[in-house]
Amino acid sequence: MSANREKCPFQFDLMNPEKMSRGVPFEEFKTLREKCPVALQEDSREGGNYWAVTRQDYVDYISKHPELFSSRANLAHPVPGGGTDPADLEIMRTLIINMDPPDHIKFRKVVRNAFTGKAVDALEPLMRQFAKSIVDKVAPQKQCEFVSEIAAEMPLMVICALTEMPEEKRKQFSDLVDTMIGMDDPELNVSKLDGQTAGAQIFEIAMELAAHHKAHPKKGTVLDALLNGTVEGEGLTEFEFCSFFLILIAGGVETTRTATSHGMRLLMEHPAELQKLVNDPSLIPDAVEEILRFYPSFNYMQRTAMADVEVGGMQIQKGDIVRLNYPAVNHDDKIFGADAESFRVDRARRMPELRNEHRTFGIGQHFCLGSHLARKELTVMFEEIIPRLRNPRLVGKPKMLVSSFIPGIKEMHIAFDAA
Repeated sequence: MSANREKCPFQFDLMNPEKMSRGVPFEEFKTLREKCPVALQEDSREGGNYWAVTRQDYVDYISKHPELFSSRANLAHPVPGGGTDPADLEIMRTLIINMDPPDHIKFRKVVRNAFTGKAVDALEPLMRQFAKSIVDKVAPQKQCEFVSEIAAEMPLMVICALTEMPEEKRKQFSDLVDTMIGMDDPELNVSKLDGQTAGAQIFEIAMELAAHHKAHPKKGTVLDALLNGTVEGEGLTEFEFCSFFLILIAGGVETTRTATSHGMRLLMEHPAELQKLVNDPSLIPDAVEEILRFYPSFNYMQRTAMADVEVGGMQIQKGDIVRLNYPAVNHDDKIFGADAESFRVDRARRMPELRNEHRTFGIGQHFCLGSHLARKELTVMFEEIIPRLRNPRLVGKPKMLVSSFIPGIKEMHIAFDAA
C-alpha cells in the first residue's frame, strides 16, 4: 500500500480529558493497533490533527530517531494549562524531557550516576524504613484514603531524602506538584497562573536546597549530582539546575504515586492475583512489572516530525504532531500473548524479558532515568502492604484525575483487615 494521509476511519477522541478520566480505552487502542497503527486522529481539545501510534515497532522507530522526530519543537508533553505562548514554550524547552541531541545527551550525563541500579539498591534500607512507617500509621485504622496516605508518601519521602529537603517542606512541595499536574481537571480549579506560580515556588525551594547543600555538602545525593555535575566542563547555571530539579523531582513523585495507586486498584479488582502474592511474596517484583505494563503512568508522549517521513504506510509531513500511546503498545497480544488484556502477576515467570518489552519507561534516548528508582520503590512498598493490609477492598469508586495525559487517581478509599 502506498503511503497516504487519509484520516483514520476510527476516531476515538483520545485527547478529551473527561473521556480519558473514565479509564484507559484499551478496546479502542486495540482497534487502532490492529486496524490503523499509525492513525491520523482529530484533536477535539486543541483542534487540528495528530498521529496516534499504537504499535511497538513504530513507537520504537520514532523514539530512536530524534533527528526525524523532535522532543523540543513542540515539547514531549502537553503544555500545562494548554496554549502555545512562545515564552512558555522556550522555558519548557529547558527541561531535559524536551531536549534533543546533542543537548539531551550532554545534560543526561549530569544525573545518570545518581540513578544507577547500584545507587538505587543502596537506598533500599531507607525505603524499607519509610514503607514500614507508612503502613504502621494506617494499619490500625483498618481503612484509609490510599492515594494521599500511602501511594504519595513513599516517593515523596524518597525524593525529599535524595534532595535533602526538610520534612516541613514536604507537604508544600507535594501540593505544588499537584497544582502543576492538575491544570486540565476542572474540579481542581487550577488556572494557568496558578501553575506558573507553583513552578516558580518549586524553583525557590530548589534554590534554598542548593544554598543549604553548598553550606553543608553531602555526597551521593541527587542534589550533589546536579550541583557538581558539568556539561562540557561547565556546571549547570542556576536556571538549568532549577529546571533539572523540577522535572526529575516532580516527575518522580507523580509517576510513582500513579503506579502505586493503580497497582493497588488492580490487585483489589483481581483478588485471585492478589492471593498469589499473599501465598508467594517472592512474586512481588514480577507483579510490579505487570502493574507497570498493564497501566502506565502516562497515556502518551509526543514528538514533532522534522521532515516528511513514511511510517507504517502513512505519510507523516514535516511539522506533524506524533503521539506515542504506551498503554496500546503494552497490551499487544503479539508481544505479550493471548492474555495481554488480562492482569497476571506472574507474567514475568513465563516472559522473563517482560521488563524490556513493555514501554512504560519509554525507549531510546529518553528512556526514563528513574526506572530503577521507581521499580525499587514499588517493590518495597508492596512488600510491606500485602502482608499487613489483608483482604483490601474498595470503599466507593476511585476518583480519577481529569487529564488526557496522566491517568492519575485523586482519591481511592479502601478498607482492610489488619494482619
